[in-house]
Amino acid sequence: MGVEKTLLMQSRSGHAVQAMSWDHAGPSWQSRAIVGLLRFLPIKKRMASAAAVQEHVRRLALRPASYEPTGLGRGVEVIRKDVAGWPIYHTAPAGQTDAGNIVVFLHGGGYINEIVRAHWRFVGYLTRNARVRCIVPIYPLAPRATARDVAPAMGDLLRKLLDDAGPAKVIVVGNSAGAALGLAAAQWLRDSGHRQPNGLVLISPGGDFSISRPEQIALAARDPINDIPGAREAGRLYAGELDVAHPYISPLNGDFHGLAPMIIFSGTLDLFYPDCVDLAAKARAADVPAELHLRQGQPHNYAAMPTPEGRQARAIILRTVAQGLA
Repeated sequence: MGVEKTLLMQSRSGHAVQAMSWDHAGPSWQSRAIVGLLRFLPIKKRMASAAAVQEHVRRLALRPASYEPTGLGRGVEVIRKDVAGWPIYHTAPAGQTDAGNIVVFLHGGGYINEIVRAHWRFVGYLTRNARVRCIVPIYPLAPRATARDVAPAMGDLLRKLLDDAGPAKVIVVGNSAGAALGLAAAQWLRDSGHRQPNGLVLISPGGDFSISRPEQIALAARDPINDIPGAREAGRLYAGELDVAHPYISPLNGDFHGLAPMIIFSGTLDLFYPDCVDLAAKARAADVPAELHLRQGQPHNYAAMPTPEGRQARAIILRTVAQGLA
């Protein structure tokens, strides 16, 4: 394991941003192998064009939704409680259903894909190792549901959870689109006069779904998962009647004053990593504590991957949810 150090970068607004990284020669061989494997998988082909995304969504609509918990692992209890038509899963360490802090986990998938086994494994890991309770809302997906309804509904769900949390701290953990949704819901809470969660853990959030930065063209060629046409189309489907620049879809465009402390994870092979730099800068400019972990040569969602870099990120997340941020 290398030596932790602080890197200085500049956001689009010109603010200096501190990013935590680790001083070693480059990404681990395990990480390079994962990136190589990702390039051979059909993941990026589904994001290569708007037509490819539309076809993917059409095929998903033809088969029943699958979101039942699989892969939680041993020592985890789970129950389902439906709220306002949303399936919501509650996990807890076996025999400790009332103990620990509360994690609200918001899964990624570009607003068009259901929760998958890898997400459930992550939920099980947090539940078991941090001794926390996890709440996993299965929010409706685009195009049948759009940001105008989903973001406020998620905000209202968080409001109710915060009201009922008692002394437990509530941390929102989201990956990819789920991280963007968590940030949008936090903005809704603030605008509606409600208190914030104790912290936001944002794993590879998409901050701006217009994807309009010139440097993102070069990034798209290196990213083994995302591509610009498909990501824009997913954002358009989720936007519905709203402009894709609306903070419900692109929360980087929202006001950051009064938001919860944030920890942000991204890698330099991620199409959205410039957004993450700006998220941290905008938070700090609004006096919101923000910690950015930007890792060289890491892909989208590296924090959940079976690599040394992923394990280091998960160790940070584990400490964060066990202790709480605020």
